[in-house]
Amino acid sequence: MTEQEFRTACLDRGIKLSDDQMQQFRTYTDLLIEWNEKMNLTAITEPSQIWEKHFLDSILPFADMDIRTLADIGTGAGFPGIPVKITWPDIQVTLVEPLKKRCRFLEVVKDSLQLQGLEIVPERAEEFAADHRDCFDAVCSRAVARLSILLELTAPLARPGGLIIALKGPGAQDELAAAAPALKALHLKLIRETDTSLEAGNRVNLYFEKQGLSDRRYPRNFGQIKKHPLEDDAWQK
Repeated sequence: MTEQEFRTACLDRGIKLSDDQMQQFRTYTDLLIEWNEKMNLTAITEPSQIWEKHFLDSILPFADMDIRTLADIGTGAGFPGIPVKITWPDIQVTLVEPLKKRCRFLEVVKDSLQLQGLEIVPERAEEFAADHRDCFDAVCSRAVARLSILLELTAPLARPGGLIIALKGPGAQDELAAAAPALKALHLKLIRETDTSLEAGNRVNLYFEKQGLSDRRYPRNFGQIKKHPLEDDAWQK
């Protein structure tokens, strides 16, 4: 996908990008390629693939949404949080990433693109949740963990009535079926499902509404979450 094809694909979905925004995406591309030579940020290093598989794939799930605050959990090299911030600069975005070396990269991107209203937090999701419960309009994550694990890490951060947005691949339906106990425990309801598949691969986006305050038990220590995910009856024992 070329830059122009990316811009046109966004416009086809009602997302108009200015020349300044396109320059921010170009700078982001250059930084990704440069820093990827120093550390493992992404396996996708061809600019044509970055425009489609990282930028467009990050933006499409957020089209037509009305949110003021967004937390991106396990953001890695900044996906989807930074493309969302570039596209909708009024959204206050918090990037949560436990690896400090990746956070250094994110800080460089923030400064180079002059992104205001972007916070970078070098913590694990369960640590971040201790002081940021029930406060974000939306919480998202892309390619981090199975849905039942992902929901426990993200749901406590959303405000009641807020959204959890899971960017998933072709196995989304199987993960959703297995996550039924997690939805109950975390007071979540599936309200929407969209398909934003591209030529590069299948993408299913799951949107959950949080219907009450999160139980203080969640999220548990990550070791417990991984050993006994909420889809596993053993977590109650």
